[in-house]
Amino acid sequence: MSEPSPRLDPAVLAGYGPWTAPRPHTGRELERVLALLEACGVRGGSVALGHGRDAASRAAAAAFADAWQERGGQLAAVVDWPEDAASWLRQARRLTDPEPDAWVVAAAPVGWAQLSRRLRHSTGWDPRRTFGFAAAGDTRLVTAAGPGVLDGMRGATSEGRVWTIRRGWVMESADG
Repeated sequence: MSEPSPRLDPAVLAGYGPWTAPRPHTGRELERVLALLEACGVRGGSVALGHGRDAASRAAAAAFADAWQERGGQLAAVVDWPEDAASWLRQARRLTDPEPDAWVVAAAPVGWAQLSRRLRHSTGWDPRRTFGFAAAGDTRLVTAAGPGVLDGMRGATSEGRVWTIRRGWVMESADG
């Protein structure tokens, strides 16, 4: 017997909407994501970078990739995904198979909710080693993804503040 898919029904996701598209990242946001990684001991380490296919997510991922490599960091994988897919299993495996030191995510909430569920269900992914841009710090996203799926994930707001997901809530602070 096969395991049930962690895919969320589109009608369930629509109940959390309307979902807004990610906004262009800011310099403060990018710098804070980089600082969070370095503060967690990933300086110069291997990062798997995941992003949605919308323009803002692609631009944030490209800016992160450039800045990370300029600082001596390595990209273990760069993986994009659609907002809607049959299962996201291929993308989840591509993000986790290189066994990176950390993951960085730039994505719209709906696609990230779906992929994060697949990551938790089918891989050894750890949200505590995952860092995101502002769009991933949406409380509705955390609720839609389900209990415990994203707990421990951290990221940056567009103003450069830090958000952390704890017990299903997005908590914001001035520093990490």
